[in-house]
Amino acid sequence: METVAVKKKPLSRRLKKGAPAYALAAPYFILFFTFTVLPVAASIVLSFTDFNMMEMPDFVGWKNYMRLLLNDDIFMIAVKNTFVFAVITGPLSYMMCLLFAWIINEFKGKLRALLTLVFYAPSISGNAFLVWSLILSGDRYGYLNGMLIKLGFLYEPVVWMKEEKYVLFFLIIVQLWLSLGTGFLTFIAGLQTVDRTLYEAGAIDGVKNRWQELWYITIPSMRPQLMFGAVMQITQSFAVADISIQLAGNPSVNYAGATVVTHLMDFGSQRYEMGYASAIATILFLTMIGTNRLVQKILRKVGG
Repeated sequence: METVAVKKKPLSRRLKKGAPAYALAAPYFILFFTFTVLPVAASIVLSFTDFNMMEMPDFVGWKNYMRLLLNDDIFMIAVKNTFVFAVITGPLSYMMCLLFAWIINEFKGKLRALLTLVFYAPSISGNAFLVWSLILSGDRYGYLNGMLIKLGFLYEPVVWMKEEKYVLFFLIIVQLWLSLGTGFLTFIAGLQTVDRTLYEAGAIDGVKNRWQELWYITIPSMRPQLMFGAVMQITQSFAVADISIQLAGNPSVNYAGATVVTHLMDFGSQRYEMGYASAIATILFLTMIGTNRLVQKILRKVGG
């Protein structure tokens, strides 16, 4: 049986045909290349140099990485804290986003919009740290101290964010409170695009309750949103910095709240050791890429 060879159109003709689409996409790609690709590439190159922003970069090879991995004890503490954040807040915040989005999606109209705003507001509120500063204040006027003293659990106030054993615990709590962000909105949007006829077909095939609907119908139908939400939650969990700096200070007591990003900011924006800071950023970047690929592979298997 003869096969008919499919002749490809010349490249110039394909480019001409797709010119309008390329023109519309060009601004995004230009901005993405300028403000994302170039800075990442520059950071990787600078990680092999000694650069203090006052003099020209001096190539030092793997010196920054050897110092980082072998001689920087604070970096090891920051790595441990960051992975604790990622392992706890990443999966928990991801499941919280999906669960709350699923529950809120059951409501209709203005009530659903109001609940979405209520849950999303903390992640964009500029006063989020002020609220937790009042709660965790180290005097009797702090809400947590006041409540525990009133109930008889404490006899004198505790300076929560200056006690090493409490710092990481409260930072994780605050991070979870702030985690209903972009991923949460993505799940809300994804739930509204699921074909309702799938639920009717599922009922005929033996799906008996809402949890089975969620597992067998909703989640497989939301694979793109689940992928995007996973990327966002992983990025947030590895990039924790602001809450640590605002609530525990930088440096925090015995570096109990130190993360890779706070360590990076210390060398980049305070000590101006840009080569060393770039090495930290490069390791963080590669770790986030590897984790994202692993999670996406897992989600593909879960989604079928």
